Amino acid sequence: MFDIDLWREIFQSINKNRLRSMLSGFTVAFAIMLFTILFGIANGLSNTFAEAFGDDATNSIFIQSGTTTTAHKGMQAGRRIQFDNEDFNYIKDDNGNKIEFITARIYKNVTATFRNEQNSYSVQAVHPDHMFLEKTIIREGRYINQRDLNERTKVVVIGRLVEEDLFLKTTALGKYINLSGIQYKVVGIFTDEGGDNQERLIYMPVTTAQQVYGNNDYIDQINLTYNPEMNFDQAIAFSNSLTKKLKERFSVAATDQRAIRVRNLASDNKAVNQMTTVLGVLVLIIGMGTLIAGIVGISNIMIFIVKERTKEIGIRKALGASPKSIVSIILLESVLITAIAGYVGLLIGVGALEYFGPGLKEYFITDPSVSSSLVVSATIVLILAGGLAGYLPAKKASQIKPIVALRND
Repeated sequence: MFDIDLWREIFQSINKNRLRSMLSGFTVAFAIMLFTILFGIANGLSNTFAEAFGDDATNSIFIQSGTTTTAHKGMQAGRRIQFDNEDFNYIKDDNGNKIEFITARIYKNVTATFRNEQNSYSVQAVHPDHMFLEKTIIREGRYINQRDLNERTKVVVIGRLVEEDLFLKTTALGKYINLSGIQYKVVGIFTDEGGDNQERLIYMPVTTAQQVYGNNDYIDQINLTYNPEMNFDQAIAFSNSLTKKLKERFSVAATDQRAIRVRNLASDNKAVNQMTTVLGVLVLIIGMGTLIAGIVGISNIMIFIVKERTKEIGIRKALGASPKSIVSIILLESVLITAIAGYVGLLIGVGALEYFGPGLKEYFITDPSVSSSLVVSATIVLILAGGLAGYLPAKKASQIKPIVALRND
């Protein structure tokens, strides 16, 4: 296989028949390029869906209160539903092992000051479990803990960008930050996959916020994650049951959609999974169709090539060439053309994804890319197909008697 004369002859044959070689290569290159782009776009759509839920745990349920729109049990419409600690404990205790993590939220806007620096930020008062729902990553220090809740300590955990905004020449950890006139100790600094907006948040214990801002036990929202062992249907049934119980607890009509709103990411994830599955199947079918078209194309070209070279094969045999050497020349030529063309198609496909990728975000295609192993596997399939396409007719032609081959028109 490493006979230099053999390879010199192969390259001479390719150079002599440039148009034929280019047509053979174009079929393979186009198939691999299209295969790469299709799977890259499919991955881009999947990335968009993943990014939409990237900041929250995928098994999250968000419970928000609102205003009643329907009169019910003698109560007029327009009644404001207000959650409190007792409602939080009810949900937590009533559902036991159905809940993985649970937290309340209280939203506040503050003006934060450290020395001569000042800026406005959003504060979320939460329970310790909140860090698992938001995928918060502690970079320095710690998160809010149960002791902070019990003792209502004035501590905060700030985002990375809050530290960059206010603590220009020092670290924030252990320092005191003034939030609208009240001093809080910074016990932790976090990063968040949700981006800049999430990294400009400030977290504090929910009980501290209740005492400082109103001296009550009100909460604005309750978030939880359901047991990850539940499938989508079980999770949806759980949130439906939770909604029904809360409406009964607050005497809200079953048809009232605004008084208590429960959003379960399981519903969104189920729809996304169904969509991506269908999309994946369609892309796979189209991609395989493209590869099959490439295989058929290269096979037809190789059959034509062997037929075109029948007289040449006859002369080689008349001069003493063995059937094995004849097959090797045609087979290696086929594999070489297919491999080079496949690589070129891969480069064009990847290059197109990288060049046009940023502009595709407005079409909900984020960071379109394709696994190199997938494309290499597809290229290997085409190389094997090209080799097989060259081998079968070459084998048949090598068995023809020289006199018959020389008479062939």
